[in-house]
Formats: sequence, structure tokens, C-alpha cells
Amino acid sequence: MRSRTLGATGLAVTPIGLGLAALGRPAYINLGRQEDLGRERGVEAMERRCHEVLDAAFEAGVRYLDAARSYGLAERFLASWLERRRLAPSAITVGSKWGYTYTGGWRLAAEAHEVKDHSLATLRRQLAETRELLGDWLDLYEIHSATLESGVLEDRLVLAELIRLQREGLVVGLTTSGPRQAEVVRRALEVEVDGVSPYAVVQATWNLLEPSVEPALATAHERGWGVIVKEALANGRLTPHSREPVRVTLEAIAGRHAVTADAVALAAALANPWADVVLSGAVTVGQLHSNLAASALELTAADREELRALAEPPERYWAERGALPWA
Repeated sequence: MRSRTLGATGLAVTPIGLGLAALGRPAYINLGRQEDLGRERGVEAMERRCHEVLDAAFEAGVRYLDAARSYGLAERFLASWLERRRLAPSAITVGSKWGYTYTGGWRLAAEAHEVKDHSLATLRRQLAETRELLGDWLDLYEIHSATLESGVLEDRLVLAELIRLQREGLVVGLTTSGPRQAEVVRRALEVEVDGVSPYAVVQATWNLLEPSVEPALATAHERGWGVIVKEALANGRLTPHSREPVRVTLEAIAGRHAVTADAVALAAALANPWADVVLSGAVTVGQLHSNLAASALELTAADREELRALAEPPERYWAERGALPWA
């Protein structure tokens, strides 16, 4: 994969990046997790698996890696891999996030796997924790799932701190979730402190079932923001693990191109002209290679027409996502 620039940030990325949400903790909300991981989910086993997938991604040319404080031990696993590979900070682009704290205690059946807090105190604490692990490898730091309700977009103390970090050379952004993603992105585009926007990157959920944020992301791209797509496989609903009717359409198109259903869904995300990076959430090397096939897949006009018909009302999509079990 050829490198490109993440918006106007100057950060070098590749069209497909690797997200570590499902590799840094034993439980997550992706379909088929028991089949993918089995029962071997101790810390050492998950770190070994994470390193295997990171190795395969790097060797395939992936140069953007995405973590978060709430992804269990993802930052620690990433740091140990970077040290083992002896990679210079310039060899890879690393992003992480603040705003959620992992509370799962490495238990599959935890009452709460993460807790949200967008306060200035959390920002400072979690940035210190992230920097202790990732040091000079950290390039991008994002608000994790910013919402209008949390008030983080209007918090003057948080905004002042983000501007300070930006001036120190750290690229700052935000991620979004939920049926009001587009509103959050548009509001973030308006935010300024003394005429300066604190944000340069947005990471949002876009997939064939939930494309409603697309116009807002296109506007962000036009403004020079970097755009990262997450959950392009809808937490497994757009993969061979799915048992929904959508799988029939995906597999018919996949069969015509000799790829798998996940590659079709990722290729659709990559085809958006405003998308700089589309994240793979692979947890096995086989899944990663299947995902990466999307980079060489060109969907036809007929394919795209069929795929557009898969979109759901945002409220229905997010209600279903919210009901997915941690497993």
C-alpha cells in the first residue's frame, strides 16, 4: 500500500490501518469472537496474538495503528511490539484516545467493561499514561466518542489543554459514535479557541449499514481534516460471521470478485473519496489478509448500487449495536 497524508496533518498513513480494540482485551462486541479466539484469552496469549497480527500488518505495508486507553492492554501490547521491532517513531504512525477507562478487569463477564469521563483531569491522567507507554511513537490523540451530551466540545478547560498539546506538536482529533455523529462532526468543525481549531482529525463509524455521517465527513475532508473510518465491518455484521440477510448480498458480490464478504465491505469504505484511513479490526492473521484484499478490489457501479440498498435507519442500527453482547 502506498502512503498518503492524513488530511493536512502531515502524518503519513496507509489506506488501511489496524485497530486494536479487539486485540487488547479478552471481551469485545464483535460477532464470532468465540470462534476467532476460543478460550485462550489470558494476558500473555492476547499479547502474543496482538504481536502476530501487528507483525503481519507491518509486513503487508500497514503503517497506521490505532489504540485507546480503554482497549484493555492494547497500548501496552503495542509498546512492547514497537520495542521488539525496534521501529523508529518515523517508521509508523500511531494514534490513541482518551475519555474512557477500562474497568473490565480482564473478565469476560464484567458488569462494565469501560467507563466514560471527558473531564480535564481524565485527559491529563490518561495522556500521561499513554505517553509513559508510547512515548515519541504517539502522533495522534483523540477524544474517545465525543458526544453533544457529554459537553466535551464546549468544555473551555479541555479545549485550552488540547490547544496546548497541539502547539507542542501532538495532532489532536476526536472520534464519534451514535445516531448523532453528523451533528457532532459539524459542531466540532465550528469550535475555535482564539480563532484556532483544536481538531485536525475525525474518526467516525461509517459502513454499508450506517452511512449517515458521510456528508459531515466529506465536509471535514474539504476543510483539510484527516478522516479515519472505524467499524467498517459493523462489529462483524458485514463479515462471514453474520447470519443476517445482508450476508447474501455481500457474498454474491464477493463471489464475482473472488474475495470474501469483509473485503467487499471494506472496499466500499475505501472507495469514499473523503476517507484517508479505513481500520481493520482483525484478530487473526487470516482475517487481516482477508481484509487487506479490499485494497485491490474495485467495485463496479452495479456492485455499489446493490450495496447502497443495505443502509438502515441510524436509530435502528445503533440500537442493534448497543444490544451486541461482550463475548
